[in-house]
Amino acid sequence: MTTGKRFILFGFSFVTLVIAGFIAYCWIALHWNYSEGERAGFMQKLSHKGWLCKTWEGELSLVALPGAAPEKFNFTVRDDAVAQQVNALTGDRVAVTYQQHKGVPSSCYGETEYFVTAVRQIK
Repeated sequence: MTTGKRFILFGFSFVTLVIAGFIAYCWIALHWNYSEGERAGFMQKLSHKGWLCKTWEGELSLVALPGAAPEKFNFTVRDDAVAQQVNALTGDRVAVTYQQHKGVPSSCYGETEYFVTAVRQIK
């Protein structure tokens, strides 16, 4: 085998390994959660955003004490069915269940690291 063919074979193997590593990293970042929990507040908004990759991005207004300035909890919804539930509850007091995914490699998966998996109305 000539040196040129070895170099091409090595380059192809290296590129394949890098792509496989990136795919594995994406899978781990999206399927392994750093933390999970629940937040309650008033659903402010939900919008379908993005130029190329459309994602559902929402905002929950957390009110700790009456008269205090509300804190905002920004989140992403990956499931369209959950997004429709969240959208139906805009303006209501809700509790959202979320998973935090650190190190997600692109905004195509969401603009935040908090992914809402369920929502329920608080009466």
